[in-house]
Order: sequence, then C-alpha cells, then structure tokens
Amino acid sequence: MHRRCLKTSTLFIILIAILFPGLCIYDNSLAFGDQGHVRVSKVHDGDTIGVILNGRKEKVRLIGIDALEIKQKPWGTRAKKHLEKLLTASNRTVILEFDVERRDKYGRLLCYVYSTDKNMINLQMLKHGYAVLLTIPPNIKYVDELRIAQNEAKQYRRGIWNGKRLKEGPGDYRNRHYQ
Repeated sequence: MHRRCLKTSTLFIILIAILFPGLCIYDNSLAFGDQGHVRVSKVHDGDTIGVILNGRKEKVRLIGIDALEIKQKPWGTRAKKHLEKLLTASNRTVILEFDVERRDKYGRLLCYVYSTDKNMINLQMLKHGYAVLLTIPPNIKYVDELRIAQNEAKQYRRGIWNGKRLKEGPGDYRNRHYQ
C-alpha cells in the first residue's frame, strides 16, 4: 500500500510540473524583468531597499547583515549612503537571491542582493565596514563568506571598525529605543 501511495504522489508531482512549470522552483534566484534584473526604487537604510517586482513595490532586507540605524549618527547615515553608492554603481539594478525563508515577520523579502556584475552587495557592506554580521537561521547559505568579509573589515580597520569603538550595535540600539 505504501509503495502505491508513493508512486501516485510522484506521478502527481510530475504532472503538476508538466502542466504548471511556473510553479516549479529551479533555483533560489528571482528571474524577473530584463535578464533577471530588478530595479531598486529606494534605499531605506543600510540593510533595506525597495524594489519594483512584477509591478509591485516590495521591501527587501539584505540577509546576513545588520547596519546601524539611521539615528545612530554618523554610521547609520554613512551605511545608507554607502549602500546607495554600491547600487548606483550597478545602475540601481540588482539580482535577488533567496535562501530558505523568503520573508521576515514584517513581510519584507529576505535576499542576497547582487550588482549587475555579480558582486554580492551584502558581502560588500560587511567588507567595507558599513554593517555587522547578523546570522538568523535557517538563512545561512553564505555565512562563512560573510564572516570572512567582516573579519577583513576589522583587520584593516574599515568603516565602523576604524578604531573608534562603537558605543552600541544596531541590535542593542533597536532594543533600547524601539521596545
């Protein structure tokens, strides 16, 4: 009985895949717009952007990083400006890649964001010292690469690691001011 049920389930899945190929996920990248590129409409802060996806505005939270809040002067503003600079170099056009969880509790898309030349923006923000590593399982696909980028920023004293110790990390700031 169990084998018969398994065969029926497998045939059903194959039939769905043939009849509705758009429902099948071949990889975790979003292929929308021209050559899989998505237009950035707004930079909210150092780790959140707005994009136009299928004609709808969507907020995208960059996986694996946590930038200082805008009110954490001067680094919150600097992080936002650096993200804008990275996106401008990419003509405000990006490629989005999902990990395991696709949305956070606020409804934002959770993505690795790539420039048109395939550089991961999340990694660049860490490498240049404008964000700190934030690991939230199960979205840990590139955690090793992100950790190396942050360690490099610390080693070379880039951005927030320039020797003037941060008074408060972004998570601590949010806990103190937004709870």
